Amino acid sequence: MPLKSVIKSTDAIRILGIGASAGGLAPLEQFLAHIPPQSHMAYVVVQHLDPTHKALLTELLQRVTPMPVKEATQGMPIEADCVYVIPPNRELSIVDDLLVLAEPMEPRGLRLPIDVLFSSLASARGERSIGVVLSGMGYDGTQGLQAIKAVGGLTAAQDPGTAQFDAMPKSAIAGNCADIVAPADELPARIRVCIDQMHNLSMPKVNNTEQESTPVERILRLLREHTRHDFSLYKPSTLQRRMARRMAIHNIATATLYADFLQHNPQEIDLLFKEVLIGVTSFFRDASVWQHLKDVMLPALLARHQAEPSLRAWTIGCSTGEEAYSLAMVFTEVLEDLPQPHHFTLQIFASDLSPDAIATARRGYYPGGITSSVSTERLARFFSRHGDGYQVNSDIRDLVLFTQQDVVLDPPFTRLDLISCRNLLIYFDQSLQQRLLPLFHYSLRPGGGLLLGSAETVGRFHQLFAPIEPKLRLYLRRDDAESGDLRLPLKSFPPLSRTAKESPVTHSNTSSQSSDNLQAAADQVLLQVYAPAAVVVNDEGDIVYISGRTGKYLEPAAGKVNWNFHAMVREGLRTPIASALHRAANQSEPLHLQNLQIQLPGGVMQSVDVTVQALQEPTALRGMKMIVFRDITTAKASPAHKKTSRTATQQSHDAELQQCQDEIQALREENRASREELQSANEELQSTNEELQSTNEELTTSKEEMQSMNEELQTINTEMQTKLDDLFLAQSDMTNLLNSIEIAILFLDQNLNVRRYTDRAAKIINLRESDIGRPLSDLTTSLQYPELNDDSLATLNTLAISEKQILTTDGRWFTVRIMPYRRLDNVIDGVVITLLDITATKELEQTLRKDLQS
Repeated sequence: MPLKSVIKSTDAIRILGIGASAGGLAPLEQFLAHIPPQSHMAYVVVQHLDPTHKALLTELLQRVTPMPVKEATQGMPIEADCVYVIPPNRELSIVDDLLVLAEPMEPRGLRLPIDVLFSSLASARGERSIGVVLSGMGYDGTQGLQAIKAVGGLTAAQDPGTAQFDAMPKSAIAGNCADIVAPADELPARIRVCIDQMHNLSMPKVNNTEQESTPVERILRLLREHTRHDFSLYKPSTLQRRMARRMAIHNIATATLYADFLQHNPQEIDLLFKEVLIGVTSFFRDASVWQHLKDVMLPALLARHQAEPSLRAWTIGCSTGEEAYSLAMVFTEVLEDLPQPHHFTLQIFASDLSPDAIATARRGYYPGGITSSVSTERLARFFSRHGDGYQVNSDIRDLVLFTQQDVVLDPPFTRLDLISCRNLLIYFDQSLQQRLLPLFHYSLRPGGGLLLGSAETVGRFHQLFAPIEPKLRLYLRRDDAESGDLRLPLKSFPPLSRTAKESPVTHSNTSSQSSDNLQAAADQVLLQVYAPAAVVVNDEGDIVYISGRTGKYLEPAAGKVNWNFHAMVREGLRTPIASALHRAANQSEPLHLQNLQIQLPGGVMQSVDVTVQALQEPTALRGMKMIVFRDITTAKASPAHKKTSRTATQQSHDAELQQCQDEIQALREENRASREELQSANEELQSTNEELQSTNEELTTSKEEMQSMNEELQTINTEMQTKLDDLFLAQSDMTNLLNSIEIAILFLDQNLNVRRYTDRAAKIINLRESDIGRPLSDLTTSLQYPELNDDSLATLNTLAISEKQILTTDGRWFTVRIMPYRRLDNVIDGVVITLLDITATKELEQTLRKDLQS
């Protein structure tokens, strides 16, 4: 299938990188065999090769494709419709449209040449880069595909079910790096379809208006409803590129059809959500930044915190945790260089929007490929080897607190000494950047530092941050900043849940607007002054709405902002209301709690009546619960009513005592049920632990067996290589033997097709190298022997030797002998035709005959 767009310029050529390892020759041949000659793309092939042997990959691949296949050389320019193959014992990368070779830095067994190629391809070609991972062992190529996907390129992997060795494709798929998964022979067509669609796709621009007027805005609404995250303030180009990739993968032509597809396929919304959140990170990315942190910035922060030896840092958009752990390791190294004793501690808050990325970060387990970015000393100091990967040690893991958080919607961490927000702001539009940077200033302590990505700056907020190292994007918080005119988003919660939008101008009746505003203002005053204090909570107890003055009953909890009702309600109300909320969920009538006592500031006791009711209407509040507070005013009792008051007080105390007893009984029953559940869970865990121990023993045994099998396979491989060398030598001897004798010999198989011949036979029968496999009947010869094919067939059937003297067209005589070809296992597998030149004998015979006659 030819591409619809003909690419002429060098800059427009798409470069497709192919990575393969063990068992990769067959899928490479299948892949290249299905590429049309005029695909207008360049192909760079990297395979794990033995550095001590000459590679035959170039010659082998040339057999299956009409495109020229070249072994890469230093500085070779890249041309369309060409295949470039990596030479042995080299790393291949792409720089400025040229192929660059380098000697591997790592020893054999630790090299990742596919990652090297893919990473350089992502940097050189961006969204025009394509990466394909085929059969192979290990995990090489996964990080490279992540780099390609991060810049908007296209990624693909061979279907593991069709791969001889499926470790590399499985690693790419498990890392969510493969846009296309298919057999090797189907990948070229799938890739071409995606390229054509992405090239011809027309995406409308995103408009941040109140009305949903475009398919893109409909897609953003579906994302917001399904994930609660609003992407309307992301850069339109980023959103369009991510949506276009998903549309191309599903072969959907328009954004309207894709919105319909999302409407009926919620799982695709999750995939699009992950697509938008693609994050590329690695340990110690931009080494100069981390060196400056270690040498200058962190020691400076420690010097300013002698009185309070606790540092707090926030890594925003931490992805899978590499950057947070890098900061923890650098901090530990700085502490090791300090004179003893010291009492400094560090708490790192690492947040990201993706739950999958946070789950990976919390595990702290990374593949063996991190050896390319983490030094051997740090691997030994901060990691433990587990299987094919590395586990972060507990002393580093304990320094980091991972949490799923939306920096746009959720409350920020505060009293921080360092904020690291690298390569996140580049995905936001200018309005959102202008709201986040003042928020960072507010979250930092005086003298705190801000670290941004290489393509990010503080923009017009230079009055908030002073550059420390502009090239490294390191900034220092200005403590004398005037923030009154910066519209800091700190007056409401959530702080960034709403963005300022310009209201559209309408031509409605002015008096009608004034009337509506007056009614709304009056209703607001009535609710705030005369209506009782009340809150609405959801199933988790989080407050979703507050009416009236609730400060007497609720108090914000210390620490990170927490809007959970149970954390904020004052002592004396917490237990009764918690019990009432539990009971109210199962009944429609409201529950009334009377004469509850709370202690106000100053030691004053206040009696409160509380009503708890589950809400069913309207639909928006269904499943929520409303809690209403009413103060009880106690009037002074006259002497005539003292006896009545004492009786009422006694009854109130009795009712309160009975309520407490009921609550204690309920708590006892819940405690007993909890103990039974814990006992059952403990027994299940013990059983599971025993099963895991048994499984571990079986796996240990299997590992030892696999190691033994591997050694046996290596021995067999060595023997097979030796036999191949012997066979090659024997074949050379046979060829020299046959060509050295002065007899023409022709070998035919059971179908009388040419199998082998000597050079002398080619002078009698018209033979050349390409005739191997051709039938004998198709060959022309100078022998006047039309029955040659029939006699050969008769010898093959009867095993009888045939011998005749045949004259040639040029007057020579040959003895043609046909005999069966007998293999060493005594099986007839064709015939052998020998042609002995007897011209001299015939001439002597004729001379003698003439002499006798005379």
